[in-house]
Amino acid sequence: MRRKTGNQAAAKVAGAQSIRRAVTILRLLAVGQEHGVRLTDIVEESGLNRPTVHRILRVLAEEGAVEQDTESRRYMIGEEVSLLGLARSARFPIRAIADPYLQHVCEHAGDTVFLTIRNGYDSICVDRKTGSYPVKVLSIEVGARRPLGVGVGGLALLAFLPEEEAAAIIKANEQRLARHKLSPAKLNERVRQTRSRGYAYTDVGVVPGTRAIAVPVLDHRREPVAAISIAATAERLSAARLTTLVNLMKEQAGLISRRQVEIDRARSGTRR
Repeated sequence: MRRKTGNQAAAKVAGAQSIRRAVTILRLLAVGQEHGVRLTDIVEESGLNRPTVHRILRVLAEEGAVEQDTESRRYMIGEEVSLLGLARSARFPIRAIADPYLQHVCEHAGDTVFLTIRNGYDSICVDRKTGSYPVKVLSIEVGARRPLGVGVGGLALLAFLPEEEAAAIIKANEQRLARHKLSPAKLNERVRQTRSRGYAYTDVGVVPGTRAIAVPVLDHRREPVAAISIAATAERLSAARLTTLVNLMKEQAGLISRRQVEIDRARSGTRR
């Protein structure tokens, strides 16, 4: 077998680095959703220099993976990435498993219910159901990606991870958290409060005049795989109603967990 030369090895490393940089930029664009992300923000968040970011964006745009709004000049995820994602529509089985239980919460609460999962250092909303109450709080869209701990769904996921893992995530996200006006110290305090309560809560939601609560969905190791959240007007999440809603959400989260375990065991038995 012919050994690789130093130049060949260097080229391999350089190629891997370019791919990682491109994926990093795509993840940053996903945060912007339909609003897009400014070039200066991509440079700041990625830690890459401006010419490198601009070059990667140009190539991604040529491949249809990135689009640029002609008026705002902001960049966003392109159609090609969205179409590629359709090839794995069943990639998030927790969404299908949780569907009837989310619907149950939605019907009984009457408010907007969200399902959030973890992806690395981020939380992603993968489902949203609107209730019957006339005033609907649509605080985040399906596909919204934010650093773990920003928003109650991500906070519920972060708080119920092992303490060392949660601390490492907060440290790694420090720069990104600053963009949400959230310091590591403040987030650590929120994590502590959430663990103490057994659920995440904020009296100042994404939309002014709203509040939000979330509970984790735990796996067989008692670690979070998803979070159920409710966002509603401040009056709808009064202290008198909070306990009832939290109990409803915890009950359904437990049923999701149980169903997930049953499916995992069935699959394991089939493989044997």
